[in-house]
Amino acid sequence: MTAPLSLNHLEAAGFKSLTTLTPDEFYTSAPERLTAGGRAVSYFGLPEEGGTRLILILAFDYERRLEALSTVLNDSFRSLTPDFPQLHLFEREIAEQCDLKAEGHPWLKPVRYQLKSGLPVPPGITEFFKVRGRETHEVAVGPVHAGVIEPGHFRFQCHGELVFHLEIALGYQHRGIESRLIGGPGKLTSHYMETLAGDTTIGHASAYCRAVEALCCARVPPRAEVLRAIMLELERMANHTGDLGALAGDVAYLPTASFCGRLRGDILNMSALICGNRFGRNMVIPGGTAFDLSPALIKELKLRLDAAFRDVRDAADLLWSTSSVMARFEGTGIVSKGTAMALGLVGPAARASGVRHDVRHNFPVGIYNSKAVLSEGAPESGDVYARAYTRWLEIKRSYELVSGLLYSLPAGPIFAVPGPMKAESFVVSLEEGWRGEICHTAVTDNAGKFRHYKIKDPSFNNWQGLAMALRDGQISDFPLCNKSFNLSYCGHDL
Repeated sequence: MTAPLSLNHLEAAGFKSLTTLTPDEFYTSAPERLTAGGRAVSYFGLPEEGGTRLILILAFDYERRLEALSTVLNDSFRSLTPDFPQLHLFEREIAEQCDLKAEGHPWLKPVRYQLKSGLPVPPGITEFFKVRGRETHEVAVGPVHAGVIEPGHFRFQCHGELVFHLEIALGYQHRGIESRLIGGPGKLTSHYMETLAGDTTIGHASAYCRAVEALCCARVPPRAEVLRAIMLELERMANHTGDLGALAGDVAYLPTASFCGRLRGDILNMSALICGNRFGRNMVIPGGTAFDLSPALIKELKLRLDAAFRDVRDAADLLWSTSSVMARFEGTGIVSKGTAMALGLVGPAARASGVRHDVRHNFPVGIYNSKAVLSEGAPESGDVYARAYTRWLEIKRSYELVSGLLYSLPAGPIFAVPGPMKAESFVVSLEEGWRGEICHTAVTDNAGKFRHYKIKDPSFNNWQGLAMALRDGQISDFPLCNKSFNLSYCGHDL
């Protein structure tokens, strides 16, 4: 049988090197590789003459390598979800975007759009799941919410206060960003990347730039690598700090809620000091960075960073030492390690359940080749407490990294002009955003322009984890569990 294509992270491969397996070979090889330790980082369909090419990208984290499996199909494909639940949303998206029927999929419900009329849709498949019984009831929340947040619908099946099942429906915005990237890069491409999920500007911009640089065979100057890492870790610190404050607010613990709300702003202001934008826009560009740090700016940043971290540490210590807070955090919204692995959870949500995956550790690039990122002694109980404390440990590690990097900036340029992208090639770019693993897969045409560009935000993996955290819990725990994941609506709708 033909073997899958083995490739390195950020290795630009010729598209023709992507071996086309027969459908039977694909559906024999894919389960074998998944069972052998492969983890799906992306799975999508690419239109071709005469059918749709399915491409499954697997990560073998401990071996630090990737594999790509591919086959071409016409009207339908065989669902692997019953045996590998981590593929369930990928397969629903493929069915929706490629006009294919997923044979054997247990719940082929639309992700963002209604399935096209030509597809045979089982009766009732677009309806919400229901639990029958005289004493059960349903609670519907959204998609329009009372706060200034994006649309999302949550449907609870309950017995009194006990949640039997939570179904989450997203994709109301129909943003269509991936389709706008075809034919690029263009003037708006970087803007789209930086606003895929606005609170993950650096994460997505970095993944995009590394994909372009790999396709251009460009080498980023060492000074720019350090500047990128500083911005990425500041983004991580700011968002985790804000999340600790939001978690405190949901259990009515106002001291930490108030402190962290201000401190998130202080950290965002450090990004603004560097590049003029609190979210880091226009900083990371293909070939390096657009802004540098002067000695005076480094000194100012270090003063601000130290002051902010001291206050964050004090605010976090209040949480761990307050019994009423711990009573609400501990044992609430548990996601077991087995469930986290089966669903393919990523980022802090996965690490809090004992799944120790981190792109910075498993597929290191730049400064992460020589820097440890995984914290020792992290909780693995999979509850709200573990997700909150994991955030605190990551804030601490990010502070240590940024503190060291500010005074170890190598001399030299911050930008190298990238050349043209390779024609008829593809590359997989992974980045550890603050929510977890980001995956960008770029495919070029014969003119060296984007033929296809597939993006996976970590929220795509993790929304089902929130649903499982509520199972057999109290409906009143939903706001707290929701904040402990703090997932992106817009990052799911690309």
